[in-house]
Amino acid sequence: MSDYRAPTKDISFVINELADLNAISQLPGFEEATTDLAEAILDECARFAGEVIAPLNRVGDTEGCKLGPDGVVTATGWTAAYKAFCEAGWNGMTFPADFGGQALPNVLGTAVKEMMASANLSFSLCSMLTGGAIEALRTCASEELKATYLEKMVTGEWTGTMNLTEPQAGSDLALIRSRAEPQPDGSYRIFGQKIFITYGDHDMTDNIVHLVLARLPDAPPGVKGISLFLVPKFLVNADGSLGERNDAHCVSIEHKLGIHASPTCVLAFGDNGGAVGYLLGEENHGLRYMFVMMNEARLGVGLQGLALGERSYQQALAFARERKQGRDAVTGEALVTIDRHPDIRRMLMTMKSRVEAGRAVAYITSALLDRAHASADAAEKERNLFLAEFLIPIVKGGSTEMSIDVTSLGVQIHGGMGFIEETGAAQHWRDSRITTIYEGTTGIQANDLIFRKLMRDQGATARLFFDEIAGTVRQLKGANRAELQAIGRRLESALQAWVEATEWVIANTRTGVSGVLAGAVAYLDLAVAVCGGWQMGRAALIAAGHLDKQEGDQVFYRGKIATAFFYADQLLPLAAAHAETVKAGDAALATMPDEAF
Repeated sequence: MSDYRAPTKDISFVINELADLNAISQLPGFEEATTDLAEAILDECARFAGEVIAPLNRVGDTEGCKLGPDGVVTATGWTAAYKAFCEAGWNGMTFPADFGGQALPNVLGTAVKEMMASANLSFSLCSMLTGGAIEALRTCASEELKATYLEKMVTGEWTGTMNLTEPQAGSDLALIRSRAEPQPDGSYRIFGQKIFITYGDHDMTDNIVHLVLARLPDAPPGVKGISLFLVPKFLVNADGSLGERNDAHCVSIEHKLGIHASPTCVLAFGDNGGAVGYLLGEENHGLRYMFVMMNEARLGVGLQGLALGERSYQQALAFARERKQGRDAVTGEALVTIDRHPDIRRMLMTMKSRVEAGRAVAYITSALLDRAHASADAAEKERNLFLAEFLIPIVKGGSTEMSIDVTSLGVQIHGGMGFIEETGAAQHWRDSRITTIYEGTTGIQANDLIFRKLMRDQGATARLFFDEIAGTVRQLKGANRAELQAIGRRLESALQAWVEATEWVIANTRTGVSGVLAGAVAYLDLAVAVCGGWQMGRAALIAAGHLDKQEGDQVFYRGKIATAFFYADQLLPLAAAHAETVKAGDAALATMPDEAF
């Protein structure tokens, strides 16, 4: 099994050249985020992820978690690794210094999250959910609750969870039945059951902070009657010490296809009189607050897809460079390593180019969030926030679907050995399979992109992207390298397909919503392809500039151009097909009788 080596050179290129860390470091509050500091963070995180977290990946997959009398017990080495993770400051990197964080830009935190998820996805899930809970508390918690819980969560001393799903309520949160009963002291008693709760119980910390959706007695029906509550595993005394055990317990853990070392819990609230909870924000506004956490989680899950794709690519490349089989089709040389065969090279390049495209789009999104949060200009803040929010479903849906395809190719390159668990190739595919489901399925991401993001301003934000991409097309077509010109032509055609599909969607959203819904995932796929091609084109232009000046790692920059050329040649032509699918609407679906399925 190949060891994980963080791709720090690729990550540094994206952070500095595409996301423009230097410009972000000029924003208020981010002055310390220099290039030198970024390189030090990347190098140290790469070491920590490779030496401490990655070796536990296989251990966690084979051992899984166990539910005992005192709760969930994590796999061997988990508690020590988590302690080291927190002591090194990785958990609080991007959070405010007022609560024990380091207040560094989100784009640097994104790099850390990618490396941790590549090293060990199951391990990284705990801090990802805690981060989302922190953002939710910062948004809507009272000052008293912030003072009690935030610092311990930022430092990682306590972890956080997100409790939405119930047995009868999957993605349809209107069906939630958990209830909250007001108490004379201002607290609430929470009753109900939640399922699929990631790290809902574990032995790595002495307290867990659950954020729980529930209904008040007089709440209106549907999603408008959902409130958000903070429910700790252990109650907290006035002096900050832990008090009695709360009435919130893990009653079972799920046996899953992948992420075996991440405890996915069924939590019961109120079996013994009611779990003590505290209202967050206003009554009946819980879903709005939970979306703060969910957006954080969706970007994080997109990074998981990217991370698994990178890990699978590294392992497939190492195997292909060692495995000898067949003749070289060009030279006739016998018994060559399989990376010499055109079809293997095609699969490797597909893996590499899709991972690099996904990484660029994810980091650009993080950089836009940094600009939105730090900008003092209200119009600039809103513009960057709208751009970032538009990209989040593209990152989540696109990178997770990519991870399934790429990890499957990783198994394929291993041949029969890929189907054997001992090689580790299959684990990446098994782990990736959940990423298109949790925190909103791909269909939900597609609907979010169209109805919440595209139609929010009748396509105005989308057209900002179109203008930016058109500018990159002009640069590529005007370059002095044939490869760049070819990339520009492909990107121009793909952009035109996206523009036409967008205008069709806008025109049909009100009068032909069924057709728009039928093509929503195709529209998402189209956006993913073009956004990825745009960033690959930008990367190629920057790499060509370094080559022209004969500076830096020439092999690395030639590889950037070659990878972008492959993406443009092999993947961007799919944009036209996606656009045709979008515009086909539901005509074919409408002809299918229910009884004929």
